[in-house]
Amino acid sequence: MRITSGKYRGRVIACPPGIIRPAMDRMRESMFSILGDMYHLSFLDLFSGSGLIGIEAASREAYPVHIVEMDRIKRETILKNISIVDPPITLFMSDVFKFIPNAKIPYDIVYADPPFPMKNKMSILEAVNKKQLITPDGLFIIHYPKEDKPLMLDSIGSLTLIDERTYGRSLLRFYKNKQEE
Repeated sequence: MRITSGKYRGRVIACPPGIIRPAMDRMRESMFSILGDMYHLSFLDLFSGSGLIGIEAASREAYPVHIVEMDRIKRETILKNISIVDPPITLFMSDVFKFIPNAKIPYDIVYADPPFPMKNKMSILEAVNKKQLITPDGLFIIHYPKEDKPLMLDSIGSLTLIDERTYGRSLLRFYKNKQEE
């Protein structure tokens, strides 16, 4: 896997052991193109896997970048992967549903790529909304399989769907926090 753009463009990232489904290059490039300038935007990657999405954000100068992964077998590889980033990415080894209620800061962008077999992916959006984890006008982005589309809501609380993109059998949904500061 390679970083597609920014200051770490072309760097190779290792794939950790265990179950992993890395985001397609085309989808990553498209998502980050949609996001545009990320200079000093805070970024949270839930279900991090290899750390690739967090590194892509840091490569485009997002800061701080925090990533969450529960699978401890991936820890060593993730730490090796993120070691190229300066300023450093912070890794939280935690279940996403334990991390969210205890998060210390709100984020400008939260990206979630839950395992495709996971049931009730909307529970992630519900938890993010309840915690008010997204800054006003910030974004929540979720990557999920096409067959889950009927289960996804267009809004919850102050988070409202503003865009949806299809990449093969994958979908990306962009929710904006319309909450006032």
